[in-house]
Amino acid sequence: GLCWESDESGGYSIEKADGQRRGTKIVIQLKDEFDEFAKEDRIRDIVKKYSAFVQFPVSLNGEKVNTIDAIWLRSKSDIKEEEYEEFYKFQSNDYEAPLMRLHFSADAPLEINSLLFVPKRNMEKMGMFRNENKVALHCRKVLIDAEPKSLFPEWLRFLRGVVDSSDIPLNVSRSYLQSDSSVKKITSYITRKVADKLASLYKKDRADFEAKWNDIKVVIEYGMLTEDKFYEKSEKFALYPTVDDTYLTWEELQAQIGELHKDKDGKTIVLYASNKEEQFSYIEKAKEKGYTVLLLDSPIVPHLIQKIEQQKNGFSFARVDSDSIEKLIQKEENQVSKLSEEQQETLKSTLEAQLKEQGFIIQLEALDSNSDAFMLTEPEFMRRMKDMQQTGGGGMMGMGSMPDMYNLVVNTNSEIAQHILDTEDTEQKSSLIHQALDLAKLSKGLLKGEALAAFVSRSYKLIK
Repeated sequence: GLCWESDESGGYSIEKADGQRRGTKIVIQLKDEFDEFAKEDRIRDIVKKYSAFVQFPVSLNGEKVNTIDAIWLRSKSDIKEEEYEEFYKFQSNDYEAPLMRLHFSADAPLEINSLLFVPKRNMEKMGMFRNENKVALHCRKVLIDAEPKSLFPEWLRFLRGVVDSSDIPLNVSRSYLQSDSSVKKITSYITRKVADKLASLYKKDRADFEAKWNDIKVVIEYGMLTEDKFYEKSEKFALYPTVDDTYLTWEELQAQIGELHKDKDGKTIVLYASNKEEQFSYIEKAKEKGYTVLLLDSPIVPHLIQKIEQQKNGFSFARVDSDSIEKLIQKEENQVSKLSEEQQETLKSTLEAQLKEQGFIIQLEALDSNSDAFMLTEPEFMRRMKDMQQTGGGGMMGMGSMPDMYNLVVNTNSEIAQHILDTEDTEQKSSLIHQALDLAKLSKGLLKGEALAAFVSRSYKLIK
């Protein structure tokens, strides 16, 4: 046999060695500061990380270490469900089975074998921490990079799994990966395959796709927002949930809202809520008129609907609590107020004097007489810009830290508005105004603490 030896000086020697068995024996002498690499646990971790899937057995003190099969190279029909689950748990360190998987391969223009998973729990959605790419890049089963930053676009950072390509050299550096044309082709191919797979899953079993929507929507919505090509493909499977727990594609949504959601100028207004409980009363007012209300509650919704409005001519989104329902989808010119201009000026002056500490912008509007007398709304544009600034990007500089802004809409055709004008007793007038305002706050979920206690006390006095 032969013995190859080097002292790390750049040179080496090869000499004959007697008594050597067939094969290669490597002896590594470690410096004192690197003695951790002689510990069994450390060696085991290294083998599992970089050589877990090599076809030859790797043993440590007589125990085989690489026990997981590289199932991404096998045919899907030959793999059992338990094998997929075992592989996922090993690769992702997750204790739960994945929500869904994407297993595909290609021979041209590059040889690619990929097995990707969508975790059941999205830690970023739960507010715990930001997800980072955990899809490992391999070459012929050998790990090249456990977390290649350049392999996937930002919106696919939620995925877990493996991408294997023999077109990538084994000794590639991370800086090389970022500029390598093969990696860019892999990125483009996998992004396209993810979209195709999602479309396939939707078409194959829509009910199951709908059941998983709340868990996968953040991936899809983020892709729609950041990738134009993916946005185009998503038309086939992106869903728009309603407050009634139904799911619509964009095409189905258009057909359902039809002419009903068009305002007097011919623009189609898409109504949505971000919280069913907090915006319940506003949702109910919209539903009373037969309107469809979407439930869009992802953090990136303000950005996404901004993009959809740019892509879809003649469509505009409005949250149900951003104005009175009559104003959100205005069907005709302004209704006639039952109050004269002089009475309206008197009413507004009275309200401003009574509520000057509240900080509301008071708007008098002639609405249906059955509509609420007082209503608190958050203007769509200002609120959306603020939300966009808070979630990063877009919006208007400095708006993210601004307090919430509310308009106090007063229905001049309501009996209460007339009652306030007719009441001469100053204390009683003040009580009426604050009672109506507190009812509006209660509907908006803004009445708490001392203000709530005062409202309850005042309510009992009024019914005595």
